[in-house]
Amino acid sequence: MGIVRHLIVEEYGTFVGKHSERLQVERIKTKEKVQQAPLMHLETVLIATRGASLSADAIEACAEAGIPIHFLSSHGQPYAALYSAGLAGTVETRRAQLTALAGPLGLELAKGMATGKIRNQATLLKYMAKYRKEKDPALYEEVRLLAGEVADHEEELRRLEGETLDELRFRLLSAEGRAAQKYWEAVGRLLLAELDWPGRRTQGATDPLNSALNYGYGILYGAVERACVLAGLDPYAGFLHVDRPGKPSLVLDLIEEFRQPVVDKTVLGMVNKGMPVTLDEQGRLVPESRRLLAEKVLARLDSPERFEGKRYALSSIIQMQARHVATFVRGQRAGYEPFVMSW
Repeated sequence: MGIVRHLIVEEYGTFVGKHSERLQVERIKTKEKVQQAPLMHLETVLIATRGASLSADAIEACAEAGIPIHFLSSHGQPYAALYSAGLAGTVETRRAQLTALAGPLGLELAKGMATGKIRNQATLLKYMAKYRKEKDPALYEEVRLLAGEVADHEEELRRLEGETLDELRFRLLSAEGRAAQKYWEAVGRLLLAELDWPGRRTQGATDPLNSALNYGYGILYGAVERACVLAGLDPYAGFLHVDRPGKPSLVLDLIEEFRQPVVDKTVLGMVNKGMPVTLDEQGRLVPESRRLLAEKVLARLDSPERFEGKRYALSSIIQMQARHVATFVRGQRAGYEPFVMSW
């Protein structure tokens, strides 16, 4: 058995406990061991079922080792996370973050994050279209044109003039939303005609593809939230997304430039290869599909991408970008450049 870096618990009726220097998952009724993971190699724990229990010593061991425990619903909605109590952000960073909201730094961050999402949408469309160039030249050209229309919205963002985020937030979100419409239209034409895809759905999705995307975003959410916490940022004080009680606006901001490189590329690749994504009678992903998706998305987070002249795991790039946000709002960084995937 290889090194376990991400422990995924998706089976109903299981118990996670600490034995020696490892976490162990066993079935409660039979005491049968299902999984085990040495703490020295473990990076995250993902609880993807509401039928699992954890011992206090397992939680304490994870906290001491800096291993976050993330909880996802069957639809991929993150509903809780456990971190070490010692991971409190610095006061200096959080004060600077809140001050930036009202000035030009907040506007630059919001523009940068929206720009990163649009660039990555256009890049992923070009990447997927190139495999259709020989088989279906008409579709190839159609998707290339749509990718160009997505990219046009970046210029729209660049032309926006104003001094504060409050002045321009609506127009930023409008440009981002129109780019997303073109993006999902192109995705539908590329891969999904045979699936009878209803178009992009977030809340209440009952089709396999949207359910898989939403579940993948839930896993990515955990990685981005952890990066924000470790960088000393307040996950609930965002820039592009409006603050609301219980809404982690900064996590939703920073996740934007990583949706396509981490989740969309992974899930659409699975669909293209015919990998099964199955729903139960209630329209929820079955445990086997949840595990498969979690394994694929977490593997993608571990895979290298070029960034700032070198190659790093995507999870490391997320952490670096969170730190770039922190140094930027503190005035220690000249600008904020979004992560853009290569193809």
